[in-house]
Amino acid sequence: MNPAPLARILMVDDEAPNMRALCDTLRDHNYEIEGFTNGEEALEALRDRPFDLLLTDLMMPGIDGVELLAAALNIDPHIVGILMTGKGTIETAVQAMQTGALDYVLKPLKVSAILPVLARALEIRRLRNENADLHRRVEAEAELRRVEGRFRTLVESIPDALVVSNLEGRILLLNAQAEVQFGYARHELIGRAIETLVPPLARESHVASRAEYIAAHHVRAMGSGRILHALRKDGTEVPVEITLSPVEMADGPAVIAIARDVTERRQLEAQVRQLQKLEGIGQLAGGIAHDFNNLLTVITGRCQLLLARSEVDDRSRRDLELIQKTAMRAVALTKQILAFSRKQILEPQILDLNSVVAGMTEMLHRLIGEHIDLVFNPGSDLGRVLVDPGQIEQVIMNLAVNARDAMPEGGSLTLETNSVELGAPYALEHVGVTPGNYVMLAVSDTGCGMDAATQARIFEPFFTTKEPGRGTGLGLATLYGVVKQHGGNIWVYSEPGHGTTFKVYLPHAPHTVPTAEGPKAPRVRPGHGTETVLLVEDEDEIRRLARELLTEYGYTVFEARDGSEALLIAERHTGPIHLLLTDVIMPRMNGRALAERLAPLRPEMKVLYMSGYTDTAIVHHGRLDAETEFIPKPFMPEDLALKVRSALDAPE
Repeated sequence: MNPAPLARILMVDDEAPNMRALCDTLRDHNYEIEGFTNGEEALEALRDRPFDLLLTDLMMPGIDGVELLAAALNIDPHIVGILMTGKGTIETAVQAMQTGALDYVLKPLKVSAILPVLARALEIRRLRNENADLHRRVEAEAELRRVEGRFRTLVESIPDALVVSNLEGRILLLNAQAEVQFGYARHELIGRAIETLVPPLARESHVASRAEYIAAHHVRAMGSGRILHALRKDGTEVPVEITLSPVEMADGPAVIAIARDVTERRQLEAQVRQLQKLEGIGQLAGGIAHDFNNLLTVITGRCQLLLARSEVDDRSRRDLELIQKTAMRAVALTKQILAFSRKQILEPQILDLNSVVAGMTEMLHRLIGEHIDLVFNPGSDLGRVLVDPGQIEQVIMNLAVNARDAMPEGGSLTLETNSVELGAPYALEHVGVTPGNYVMLAVSDTGCGMDAATQARIFEPFFTTKEPGRGTGLGLATLYGVVKQHGGNIWVYSEPGHGTTFKVYLPHAPHTVPTAEGPKAPRVRPGHGTETVLLVEDEDEIRRLARELLTEYGYTVFEARDGSEALLIAERHTGPIHLLLTDVIMPRMNGRALAERLAPLRPEMKVLYMSGYTDTAIVHHGRLDAETEFIPKPFMPEDLALKVRSALDAPE
């Protein structure tokens, strides 16, 4: 004969497997139990038949545990409630206790932990049934003590600083995280005014706000979630997000203040703002570089044409050569802007970064001068990277030049490589980082260092701390763009008077990428041709220049200002069109879209793109799409002729 059950339990947990498993376990310990996955069904059962205990999950869709307990007590004031959760906070714990829960147990539940709680709950149930009046006098104090004891346990488990003060503002208790966050030992704060943790200039307003909160006795009166500054014992201030909750303690009503240190959050927000700022500047700079390259195409092209004429006198030739030389300096500047904007075309190869740095040491010695010691500490088992060797060499050179300029009296420049894994915690603290394996290049100097304001702007184009005439402010901006375009990241660590370290992280090369190709074919003089070229360019002067150049080399040229004109020409012309020479970035229809529209009409036609900067129409991750022919603006007449001939002679 089976013994009578110890008690009838009403259990609610929206996770059915958990609910069924706990029901089976408690039945094995002689409890009669009914389980439900939602509060509405549980309340219907309670209205229909009696239960001794309510064991409910806290976080549930629809009616949560606190709401369910309140509704259950309205149906049966003597039912004893126990809440369980794995995701509760101190506020929900206090709310649960104030609603009438006897206890608060944490998931995953252990039988050894839940059985004593159930036994205590049954004893409370018995007392309530025997003498409700006595229970209200005695159990109120006992329950309050249990709540307070449970509350103290929960206080120590939360990751934020927690301080409880009475209505007079005297600190009653605090947790271990508060000791760490504010720098005080616990005994140094107990009994002191809460304003001890408030900066002096804000104490008067804090007292007034506290009085307002007490008068209203509502969380919003103090502004829960507000970002304030707290004062540490050492006198430093720390930004904190404050959340307030009322609580009943043994000595009367009190206020819980939870202070979350938001220093890291603010740093991340600053990183996001800086990243967005650089992205915005990059978009603007890329557009400007595109327009400049269109202008420079005309300037350099026309100069080259004039210089090729025999009738140009010596004085005019010198002037033209000066214009050409100056224009080429402008071309170099726009290349730097495109690098920052990540609009340049990369020619990546799989390389060993140690070999790259080692191959540059002699040149770096000459670059930084004899008054600076150069040290290279190569890492072992480095792994390879997929990079454009010329661009990465430019990054190293720019960092070395900046280090040299920071050490006018001499010092030490150290280059170090290592293989590192950047995990999720690092990625959470560094905006834009994807967790994974990287090759790290650190460039450190013993120079003058930088303050925080300077560090915040060093990657902006045209920002420089050098005197006028000693720099364009594009060096660090250029290397920032190069690193980002390679899928990497760059971070700076510096303090005034304590030197600077730049750390560049480049992702490991995928195994599927082929290794570096052999040497490029030598440059040859362009040949003439008789083929027909459809030239599409929305800039009139560039279109006229390209037409003249191609005509001089013997080609038949049809010209169009946009995609619509080009389509019309292709439809009306009955003869062959051997090559489409088109700008990439044009209004209404870009070059790639035009080529795709023409492909069914002219399947034999080759395509050569030209542009002042790269565009996602033909370039992805800095690399040209496979089999794509491209010539960047500005181009020299001979370069255009070479590229046209190459595109025409390319295999089908």
